[in-house]
Amino acid sequence: MRIADDNDVHAADAEFVFVMSPRRNPLLASATGPKPAADCIALDALADRARALDALDQRLRSLLPAAVARETRLADVRDGRIVFLASDPTWASRIRLHQATLLAEARTALGGTVERFAVKVAPLPAVPPEPAKPKPLSAATARHLRAAAKALPDPELQALYLQLASIATDDSD
Repeated sequence: MRIADDNDVHAADAEFVFVMSPRRNPLLASATGPKPAADCIALDALADRARALDALDQRLRSLLPAAVARETRLADVRDGRIVFLASDPTWASRIRLHQATLLAEARTALGGTVERFAVKVAPLPAVPPEPAKPKPLSAATARHLRAAAKALPDPELQALYLQLASIATDDSD
């Protein structure tokens, strides 16, 4: 007797062929699609949670040596457990050395609700670069904006152009 799957080219030679059914993910099987927006967490609550996690992350990582702090991030606080991400297993081991200190500080910050500590190895989220400073408007640009404003029939739009022209670096003309 031979058991084959759908891709077995030799299945025709077999006396009995059992076609294997594709594996189903039980988590996806019960899902009926995306949740309605009304059933999801409110955006302001989500932003508040993100700000709180970021503040706690900064507070906890300030206790770590600079190299460890650079290679780790607080990922979550839930059900009495804080979870850190480390960029590789070496940094995961190093942050575990500071587990007691981090748990004590997390208990202080969160009111004693944290009892467990976990570290997962995963690529750290990229830190967004500092936004580029806007370049100031030149005097020539200001002249063009003023000329365009004079040609506009709409007084509101004309006022906006003149306001924009007023922030030029050298507004001598």
